[in-house]
Amino acid sequence: MKNTIKEIRKAMKMSQDELAKKCNVTRQTVNAIENEKYDPTLLLAFKLSKNLHCKVDELFIFEEEI
Repeated sequence: MKNTIKEIRKAMKMSQDELAKKCNVTRQTVNAIENEKYDPTLLLAFKLSKNLHCKVDELFIFEEEI
């Protein structure tokens, strides 16, 4: 699943570590999500959206596989 977390996070001048601490996860987790190697749980998706001040559907772009 594609996402815009990195772009939004950088626009807010926030590091991966800062975002990770706010969401109670590791920096490696944030990195894996940003690089589309890991899809977060629904709870984590909501934590990310809250801390990035946007809606969940603004962070994640669903592309159905054919």
